[in-house]
Amino acid sequence: MTTLTDHPLRDSQFDAGLATRTQVMGEAFVQKAFAGADDFSMVMQEFTTRNAWGSTWQRDGIDLKTRSLITVSMLTALGRAHELRGHVRGALNNGATPEELREVFLHATVYCGFPLAIDAFRTACEVIAEWRAANPPANDSASETPNDAANATRP
Repeated sequence: MTTLTDHPLRDSQFDAGLATRTQVMGEAFVQKAFAGADDFSMVMQEFTTRNAWGSTWQRDGIDLKTRSLITVSMLTALGRAHELRGHVRGALNNGATPEELREVFLHATVYCGFPLAIDAFRTACEVIAEWRAANPPANDSASETPNDAANATRP
């Protein structure tokens, strides 16, 4: 199996994409995606890294946080809970707050419908709780607990 460090298609666009994908989605996520790819599906990992993360996510005009919030809203509209899970975590990594995500999902309720938005809320609740547990605030006494945060976004 080819590793990321000796990948045959490495070039500056792939490397930039890999760096951004790792920054947004987390190293464990990216390593798992490549490790889980076989000869058939590796081409999709390469294509995604080079073209989504190495091209689109590299563009000027909007910051990573805004890109993440837009991506979350589109995945909500499409009902893609599996992809949404990773991108909610990515939005949090890019500085979006649970409150901003909650507003995206409430807005989606009006334009996408209740079933899609409720499903997105459920997915986000799990991810936010996991993310907060892994990233405790510096001052624990003045912040919410992970369960408070999850309950605050529960529909």
